[in-house]
Amino acid sequence: MYAASRMPLGFLAGTTLFDVLSDRSSSRILRVAVVVAATAATAMAAQFSIPFHPIPFTLQPMVVLLAAAALGSRLGAYAQVVYLIAGIAGLPVFAASPTLPAGFARLLGPTGGFLLAYPAAAWLTGMLAERRFDRRYFTSFLAMLAGLVVVYAGGVAGLSATLGTEAALGAATPFAVADLLKLVLAAGVLPSVWQLVARTR
Repeated sequence: MYAASRMPLGFLAGTTLFDVLSDRSSSRILRVAVVVAATAATAMAAQFSIPFHPIPFTLQPMVVLLAAAALGSRLGAYAQVVYLIAGIAGLPVFAASPTLPAGFARLLGPTGGFLLAYPAAAWLTGMLAERRFDRRYFTSFLAMLAGLVVVYAGGVAGLSATLGTEAALGAATPFAVADLLKLVLAAGVLPSVWQLVARTR
């Protein structure tokens, strides 16, 4: 469906959707702007949350990985580093919670492992997108799945410190299933946009 042969020769490996849409000549100001936009999108996704114990259910993993696939490894990771810095500084970017602490203390709580894994997950998914994984549905799903594995590896490691490994796995499993279902839908976004761009170039 998303055959690579349909892509123009100018859509080279190592370029991201952002590179192509900006003709790979984007200014530093534009790059800062898209990083800030991805940071804001992550913060907004945190506000669409359903409280669960010990971690809330949010849309963040899907947004983190989609942004990384569109922006690439460096810009995707930068956006998540900025997100963490904003949270540490006390800005209301983390999911609202009556029980979880605010600011830097959030990173020491049960959700800290998930949050701290975002930059690495974004880098990995973005790196795979730079290698054309975002051009077809199946490989797009694999790129986002790789990032999701990093998120949950960090999350379970953080939870294990307080709950123990078995309890941490039990707590994370429902969220992992839900996030996998979201990726099934989200994985088609980038290939669809690539096809649209290909038809208009």
